[in-house]
Amino acid sequence: MKNRIRSIASVTFLLFFTEAFAEELFKATPLTKPGEFTKGIEGPACDKAGNVFAVNFKEQGTIGRVSPDGKGEVFLTLPEGSTGNGIRFDKKGNMFIADYPKHNVMRVDAKTKKLTVLAHEPRMNQPNDLAIDAKGNLYASDPSWAKGTGQLWRISKKGKVKLLADDMGTTNGIEVSPDGKTLYVNESKQRNIWAFSIKKDGSVEKKHLLKKFEDHGFDGMRCDAKGNLYVTRHGKGTVIILSPEGKVLKEVDVLGAMPSNLCFGGPDGRTVYVTEVEHTRIVQFRVEHPGLSWTMNQ
Repeated sequence: MKNRIRSIASVTFLLFFTEAFAEELFKATPLTKPGEFTKGIEGPACDKAGNVFAVNFKEQGTIGRVSPDGKGEVFLTLPEGSTGNGIRFDKKGNMFIADYPKHNVMRVDAKTKKLTVLAHEPRMNQPNDLAIDAKGNLYASDPSWAKGTGQLWRISKKGKVKLLADDMGTTNGIEVSPDGKTLYVNESKQRNIWAFSIKKDGSVEKKHLLKKFEDHGFDGMRCDAKGNLYVTRHGKGTVIILSPEGKVLKEVDVLGAMPSNLCFGGPDGRTVYVTEVEHTRIVQFRVEHPGLSWTMNQ
């Protein structure tokens, strides 16, 4: 009888211990202190070491690097007149930056840290966010905020630029699906999220509406490895998670009204980092599935 009581007590304690120390998902906590970035905080991306990179650390025109424990520093200062927005890494660790004032997409070599212009396109309004496919080709959103219009571009890994669409609203967040067959693009002012089929030559077709919202704007978007789409709700202070069919799965409070963009990182790719404009800081929360970009670059 005593052994049975001890067994029950042991199981009860184990269940209590497991529950007490179980990882809490979808709960945001600050990673950096307020004010370390400017109001232009944007474009987070993680390297293989777990560092988070975002634009405009301390001052405009910089790229900041934040360690997993929240310590930040200036990683790179862009040429005079250039300001970054979206950032992406390829499988080799090379960094790509959308430079919106100068209509450039820049490349930072993983080994030498040398910065070059991968692509320059005068027809761009202001390249905003970037997506990357498994082969290293980039897709760029290109809004005109004054006109409420936008364009989409494809930049091959060799720097060849191709216009994909020029009849859209204020294109902002952009992402490629895990199978490489779908390009997601949102329109901030119009509150639409569109899905295009990607053809073999990299062009797009079969545009259809994935989801429309009646309030607040959008900014960045990223997919997890299961194909769910994480979207920042600028003005609402949340990240919304959508299924590949456009069903709302969850909404996460990110501790500030104006989240701009997000990325996946951490030791297992299951930490979401969000750049937040109201408090000019990065926040983080844990999720169920690793990010697509993290799995692609392992």
